[in-house]
Amino acid sequence: MPRLSVEILAADAAEPITSAGNAQLGIAVLAGIAVIVVLITKFKLHAFLALTIGSLALGAFAGAPLADTIKSFTTGLGATVAGVGVLIALGAILGKLLADSGGADQIVDTILARASGRAMPWAMVLIASVIGLPLFFEVGIVLLIPVVLMVAKRGDYSLMRIGIPALAGLSVMHGLIPPHPGPLVAIDAVGANLGVTLALGLVVAVPTVIIAGPVFSRYAARWVDIQAPENMIPARPSEDLEKRPGFGVTVATVLLPVVLMLVKALVDIVVDDPENGVQKVTDVIGSPLIALLTAVIVALFTLGRAAGFTKERLSSTVEKSLAPIAGVLLIVGAGGGFKQTLIDIGVGRMILDFSENWSVPALLLAWLIAVAIRLATGSATVATISAAGLVAPLAEGMSTGETSLLVLAIGAGSLFFSHVNDAGFWLVKEYFGMTVGQTVKTWSVMETIISVFGIVFVLLLSLVL
Repeated sequence: MPRLSVEILAADAAEPITSAGNAQLGIAVLAGIAVIVVLITKFKLHAFLALTIGSLALGAFAGAPLADTIKSFTTGLGATVAGVGVLIALGAILGKLLADSGGADQIVDTILARASGRAMPWAMVLIASVIGLPLFFEVGIVLLIPVVLMVAKRGDYSLMRIGIPALAGLSVMHGLIPPHPGPLVAIDAVGANLGVTLALGLVVAVPTVIIAGPVFSRYAARWVDIQAPENMIPARPSEDLEKRPGFGVTVATVLLPVVLMLVKALVDIVVDDPENGVQKVTDVIGSPLIALLTAVIVALFTLGRAAGFTKERLSSTVEKSLAPIAGVLLIVGAGGGFKQTLIDIGVGRMILDFSENWSVPALLLAWLIAVAIRLATGSATVATISAAGLVAPLAEGMSTGETSLLVLAIGAGSLFFSHVNDAGFWLVKEYFGMTVGQTVKTWSVMETIISVFGIVFVLLLSLVL
């Protein structure tokens, strides 16, 4: 199957840049990750700088020449940004158009107009899941919080009964479904097929989000029974618009790249002939770059022009969408550099040597590594990138379905127990007006449920595939 981007060096493609033994390499890996964790948690250093310094420290602890370590880091950074940078940018543009045009509000209002009572938590998880497809998690939270607060207040619901399903929908999309940065980088690292990963990700995401969202919200509402804080209900993005796009066309635009990529994956499986004319066409239109680019071009008309945007405002919207993702691109790129350094010093071979004697399945091992890094750094993206680099050699010899499940196992692990070192923790706490303890009992537990049930469903799928 074609890879997402530039071929990443395989673990055994070249001689390691150091002659260190497995014991020294193991210590070097732990020390390198420890440097990243300490810099992020204790010194509050930006993840980009922490990953860069951690990569250099990794090479130094492994006894690799500095010049070779720098080359490995820059090679990995460049390959990763080349592979996922444009996709992240296109996703950001699509998300910004969805928000500024009022398309997101149109989806929200239409679904809420048809839901009430017991159906409301299910409506919230549906809204969050659809809107969460093209949006970064933090953007999705900012976009949905006004809706969550207004619905809770207007319907006199417990805030947790409405808020947890919305947060669950956003979080599951962020951790398991491309084109979010974490899953994209993991797909790139292990050489998985994006369309197959997307399809299997949806299979895992649906039952996971139901359990962590509407079902768990019943208990969360009993543990933390609070109402929406009055001072946190901001103005909605589309209140100054005279018109906004329709519900059907908005949903179709958001789902367009997903449909194109799924069609490609389906044709690849059914036809399985690279010379077939139909497969050649779907391979082009279903490639991540073309699928997202098509959706953005369509959105300029179905969302932007439908909202009455002038050419100048459309240009301004696109420009404003790119500025906030600079940090994300740098972190993702530095994570790719860290991963390449891990590979080039020979960590892949070390893991393969050790894992031959372990009884832990590769999927569970990937999940455990991602959980450990998530707990330490607080960043789902950093956890995904680092874990993907560590377990990439295990993907050698795996089938297309197995490599996709490896990506999903890493993504599930990266969501485990968000706590005080995670920016998302504080975002939820402040918006919902909760104490630290209340946030742990609701948000942190919800993230853990997503992670645990995510890996359970991944392991169940592995029995079939």
